[in-house]
Amino acid sequence: MKMLSLVAILIATTVEAQAGGRLYVSNEASKSISVIDTRINKVIQTIPLGQRARGISVSPDGRRVYVALSDEVPMRESSGDRIAVIDARSGKILSRYRSGSDPEQFGVTPDGRKIYASNEDAGTASAIDVATGRVIATMIVGIEPEGVAISPNGRWAYVTAETSNTVSVIDTKSNKVVATFLVDIRPRAATFSSDGKRAYISAEVGGSITVVDAEKHQPIGTISLERGEGKPVGVVVSRNGKWLYAANGRTSTVSVVNLTSGTVAATIPVGRRPWGIALSKDGRTLYTANGLSNSVSVIDVDSRKVTATIGVGQRPWGVALTR
Repeated sequence: MKMLSLVAILIATTVEAQAGGRLYVSNEASKSISVIDTRINKVIQTIPLGQRARGISVSPDGRRVYVALSDEVPMRESSGDRIAVIDARSGKILSRYRSGSDPEQFGVTPDGRKIYASNEDAGTASAIDVATGRVIATMIVGIEPEGVAISPNGRWAYVTAETSNTVSVIDTKSNKVVATFLVDIRPRAATFSSDGKRAYISAEVGGSITVVDAEKHQPIGTISLERGEGKPVGVVVSRNGKWLYAANGRTSTVSVVNLTSGTVAATIPVGRRPWGIALSKDGRTLYTANGLSNSVSVIDVDSRKVTATIGVGQRPWGVALTR
């Protein structure tokens, strides 16, 4: 019995190692996903999707990769407007969920049961049941909704809207918008602190990060990046809540923000037009999708330097890591 238990543990550990250490990159122009082995910083697989790929995320259990797909026809939902469901290990497309017109970004609830997607050209957000793949609710949000973030406890979905400069707060229990607040100009993405007490909204045109009391759903401060010239898109917060990293598309940099002081501690040059950004589970490595360089930058968090540049598909948009 002891020998069998030991064998089972070894098999489980081996399977976990094989499945881990992967970065998934959505390539908008080449309509594909590049799969990178983060242990060797090389592309090991390319998954064709047939439609432009933007928002991307990994399920909480690490078994599925979700990516938002959309076609070139505005203001009308078609078979090209979907959330693709991909087996993380094999790269096989398992399903394509309906998601409303022109999905751009989305968030997955911590229990893995629901997806909330922004429908950019419709001004709505869709709640999708993962078990059935069906849209269970559609909510009116701001104009040109883009970023979506789910609170760590799964209760709130924040949806940014880049034209109305608003954030809509969705109660995931009722699937209703319960609050709306203004932020700086052209909000692109949102993220929560690990304790769920704060949320951070990037404003590309405003060149700032809005700090939000996520328990009251109220802005409580603004952090300027590079005197307003930072132009942030993707944002991520360290697990200890001390640091925020913002991918500045127009300036081809990453801002390192000290959240205790509310100041920029460092600026890291990366590839051209970084959009998506991801932080490794151990907090030691950052990854940016560089849309005009067709590359991913690998950044050592301690030294704040790029340690590798990996070529991917055309116009990489988002990045997601297995957990």
